[in-house]
Amino acid sequence: MSTRGDDAEKQKDRAFSALFDSNWARVRHHVEGVVDDDAEVTEIVSEIFLLAWSRLDPMKPVDHLWLLRAADRVLRSRAARAVTRRTALDAVHQGMSGAEGAADLTMRVRVLTALGVLSRTERRIIMLTYWDALAVGEIAEILRSPKIRVRKALRRAQRKLRAALGLEEAG
Repeated sequence: MSTRGDDAEKQKDRAFSALFDSNWARVRHHVEGVVDDDAEVTEIVSEIFLLAWSRLDPMKPVDHLWLLRAADRVLRSRAARAVTRRTALDAVHQGMSGAEGAADLTMRVRVLTALGVLSRTERRIIMLTYWDALAVGEIAEILRSPKIRVRKALRRAQRKLRAALGLEEAG
């Protein structure tokens, strides 16, 4: 015999399972862009999905952008509590793959130096664009900023990066 409460709970379980299965890797990747300690990443991602569970409405499920905004809030909260975390620049450095040759090390230094010339917002937009592979509209939603402002900041950041890396601008 099934009661109405049991059906609602099963519906919530199914909705959460779908949300978790389709977004866990993306949220984890997002957090790894800022935190390099695997245990801390796991703890943060768990906290984000616990928050999603507590606020889950099966009729209006949250999307990956809501989860990424929640991740940003959790990360800011942890930073405010003085939990040690790596900066985005350190995460980029840690996340770069490849051999440990002199050319790779030189490129890492160049990229880190180039990222260092960007403002905090520009660096954030670059990370969301290239690390999280988000579109301008998605970034605008996360940052709660107009698309045109995000697009301009992205172009400005790309120009600064090309200049800092000594690359000629196309066009």
